[in-house]
Amino acid sequence: MDKKKFRVLIRYCFFKGKHTVEEKIWLDSGFPDIAPGKSTIKDWYANFRRGEVSTKIGECSGRPKGVVIDENFKKIHKIILNDRKSKLNEIADTLKISTEPVHHIINEYFGMRKLCGKWVQRELIFDQKQRRVDDSKQCLKMKSLTNDIVSSCIKQREAVNST
Repeated sequence: MDKKKFRVLIRYCFFKGKHTVEEKIWLDSGFPDIAPGKSTIKDWYANFRRGEVSTKIGECSGRPKGVVIDENFKKIHKIILNDRKSKLNEIADTLKISTEPVHHIINEYFGMRKLCGKWVQRELIFDQKQRRVDDSKQCLKMKSLTNDIVSSCIKQREAVNST
């Protein structure tokens, strides 16, 4: 049973003069697993007492769906690629939308965050991880070569000083 049908049943019991507790018991006996909770029933009773007899759901607030669209995705991505130091407010002003959806797109869809004033990926892609591994191996090789060179220089000095 959907929410609208439950609202109709709640409205019926309200006009019959039942209390919310009686309503909850009656709904639980008929629909034990899917009956609405006490607070939902109380909210609808309060609506009916105020004179709102409609059982339709009102408009929900929230972000308009028209802001998070492909066109804005592309524009935001282009702005960030052109200037990684661009600010959230600048991007929002350029696109003439609020900062909240811009922040949502950058964080949730692009997986980016602001680090030291630049937009960076939250997680490294495979190529970036591999490059770091390769660079680390190269640094370790250079360190071992440097240690070998330093130790050979020390041995040569010791040999020169001992003669």
